[in-house]
Amino acid sequence: MHVAHLSLHDFRSYADIDVVLEPGVTAFVGRNGQGKTNLVEAIDYLSRLSSHRVATDAPLIRAGTAQAVIRAAVVREGRTAILEVELNPGRANRARINRSPLSRARDLAGIVRTVVFSPEDLALVKGDPSQRRRFLDDLIVLRTPRMAGVLSDYERVLRQRNTLLKTMYAARGASRDSALATLAVWDDHLVATGTELLQSRIALATDLAPYLGKAYEAVARGASRDDARLEYQTSIPSADADSFRAELERRQRDEIGRGVTLVGPHRDDIVLTLGPGDEQRLPVRGYASLGESWSFALALRLASYDQLRADGDDPILILDDVFAELDVERRTQLAELVAGAEQVLVTAAVAADVPTQLSGATFHVAGGEVTRD
Repeated sequence: MHVAHLSLHDFRSYADIDVVLEPGVTAFVGRNGQGKTNLVEAIDYLSRLSSHRVATDAPLIRAGTAQAVIRAAVVREGRTAILEVELNPGRANRARINRSPLSRARDLAGIVRTVVFSPEDLALVKGDPSQRRRFLDDLIVLRTPRMAGVLSDYERVLRQRNTLLKTMYAARGASRDSALATLAVWDDHLVATGTELLQSRIALATDLAPYLGKAYEAVARGASRDDARLEYQTSIPSADADSFRAELERRQRDEIGRGVTLVGPHRDDIVLTLGPGDEQRLPVRGYASLGESWSFALALRLASYDQLRADGDDPILILDDVFAELDVERRTQLAELVAGAEQVLVTAAVAADVPTQLSGATFHVAGGEVTRD
């Protein structure tokens, strides 16, 4: 799979831009603030319908305009499809495939598969649990696109349920009985969507574990594939609907008192550990050095890439300003590991930051212009 053509309209810093791309390695070189990351961010957005840099769509719209359009020609197994998404902050986004509208924008998710390496990846191991949950959820959607709908439904139910819980603390008499009946309805929806999400996350964590060990061995000097592990840690005793419902009932008083849902996959974490054996194993967060943390973050991304390839697709690799953050040894190791991908897109402030193993087409990005060497 590769992107053959990218067109942006009012996306980030670009009023209108068209870039012709090829398989293999392409580097976008330019000083910070010139728009090189905006190009790869747009391609990644088509994959997940969200940005790896910001939490909402509003910053993606060029200042002074009301909407943005990302359009790309994607080649997969010799066939080309035109994918397009129209970003409308405050309103529903719209998507098309080969100019034909989709009923929901989220149906575009997972058609293009990307794996992004970026400086923000350090948050996967050193940040809060939400970063690791998002890492798993993004990969779940790429592997099983219909899970985008499950995620969306779960988040909608969670918001509605939290709103109800906030009003219940002061409720009395008939109002309280009515609120409890409504809460039971939202419990049903939360259990249905939450159980499916929980089981998908646990299955993915299990599938990903051997790829993580192999990737960490490849990027960390002297490491073995048994050193790096991940384990899904859930707030529910067992990953089934009955256990989920029982835990909601047990925590109901606490939830009403605090006005927030305390049970469900939105409270879970992925525990990342390092060590040669169970007795010497320590959590990466809080104990690993900076170098070990970077190696683990890179291993998580490489494991994602290998997992997607094992599923039958060669995802597009995006290396966004990552080499400037790595020492020479890790630069070389990462470059050697990804050089054989069908398409690798690299951004760098200076050409010297791009390892020689990733030589290929080079575009210079400056002043809103993208020009090829």
